[in-house]
Amino acid sequence: MKNIASYISILGVLSIAVIVLIDNLIMPAYVRQREGRYMVNVVNKSVKYAKKVLASEGYRGLISDTLYSSAYPPGTVVDQYPAPNMRVKEGRTVRLKISQREKMVIVPDLVGRSHRSAKLGLNQAGLEIDTVYKEYNSDVPFGNVTWQYPKGGDQLSRGMGVHITTSLGVPPNFFQIPNVFGLSKKKAIKELEKSGFRLGKIYYRQNEELIPFTVLNQSVPPGTVLEEPSAVDLTISVLDMQDIFNQIIVK
Repeated sequence: MKNIASYISILGVLSIAVIVLIDNLIMPAYVRQREGRYMVNVVNKSVKYAKKVLASEGYRGLISDTLYSSAYPPGTVVDQYPAPNMRVKEGRTVRLKISQREKMVIVPDLVGRSHRSAKLGLNQAGLEIDTVYKEYNSDVPFGNVTWQYPKGGDQLSRGMGVHITTSLGVPPNFFQIPNVFGLSKKKAIKELEKSGFRLGKIYYRQNEELIPFTVLNQSVPPGTVLEEPSAVDLTISVLDMQDIFNQIIVK
């Protein structure tokens, strides 16, 4: 009976020792192995340095995405997954998002195009309109682009904006003298009337190089802006001045 009691006592002590061993050594080690380690933070580090740090901690760094931006030096880690301080298993692959220089695109030539056409052209190039200025311009139709910066053909980072100026057309209460040089007498008179001016005196000059009854000169230089319309004298070419005299006599 004493031997049996001794065996039972020894078995009980061994059982307690095993339980203590499991609770204090084996289970904590097992739990730590399952829970892994806290992920290191490699954001804002160069990708080369980040991979070294991850490897030293038992992880594998993998570039999975790229951010084109001028806010970070090229090759900088801007994000990672798993995120820093997450508990992960050893050997886990860490996906890294790194920065690269912004892609440069060619700025399209917008001068002369409508505002809508300019916007579409910029969007297709990966750019956008930044600021729109407006000015009166008698030479460019209303709404069309008269100026841009940067100019067409320059390079600009994708996503950046272009400054443009659009035309408001002819200034109000102003009249601009059209250029009628080289037009026939009939077309020149129509052009003057279309611009709000009236025909003044007509002078004739013999000229064998131009087609007869073509405008050689106008009394007000083309492009002149006036506050109110006035008469414009024209000098017309003829092959022979005698023809004009004959017309006057007949009348």
